[in-house]
Amino acid sequence: MSTPLSAPPVRLLLCDDHAVVRAGLRALMSSADGIDVVGEAATGEEALAMAARLRPDVVLMDLQLDGGMDGVTATRRLTEDGVGPRVLVLTMFDTDADVTRAIEAGATGYLLKAEQPDELFMAIRNAASGRTALSPPVADRLLTRLRSPCPALSPREREILGQLARGLGNREIARALFISEATVKTHLSRIYDKLGVETRSGAVAAAKERRLLP
Repeated sequence: MSTPLSAPPVRLLLCDDHAVVRAGLRALMSSADGIDVVGEAATGEEALAMAARLRPDVVLMDLQLDGGMDGVTATRRLTEDGVGPRVLVLTMFDTDADVTRAIEAGATGYLLKAEQPDELFMAIRNAASGRTALSPPVADRLLTRLRSPCPALSPREREILGQLARGLGNREIARALFISEATVKTHLSRIYDKLGVETRSGAVAAAKERRLLP
């Protein structure tokens, strides 16, 4: 009776701008069965070039990369034609905005760097097979968002959010909408409460994430 052939190893490309992190990941992967690190990239641009040359099955991608192209843009470029590698995000950041941007860019999974090695190995294998892999905290955040209705903003609050997104200050918003600065401040306070944020930048980020901008 013939012996079944074992599956070929998952070809993995590492992308992280810290050499020590890449070295640690390479050493860690050497202990995993069925995973072969075929290359290391320090920038998004390097990841694109190396992926085209090495044809990895999975790219393990950090979101925060020094230089020009960030991890989200690199992820989008790697996955946009539907025939490139799977991208598995490995990062320290788990904000709603980061998770949403990565998944919308085409990432197959989203893991945190605090993940246990066995969980990381399993996620890489799952990603290679096209299965989604999420860290438990990330999965919990996504479920919470899905279960929470979007806050109901008034038409005026949406207008003010739009002006915030353009980078206008209170005085400029007041002039643009023909209202007083005090009225702008009142609306901003209500917007912050509804979105659960405390800053202008937080309001804009939350509004983009929940598709509340006009």
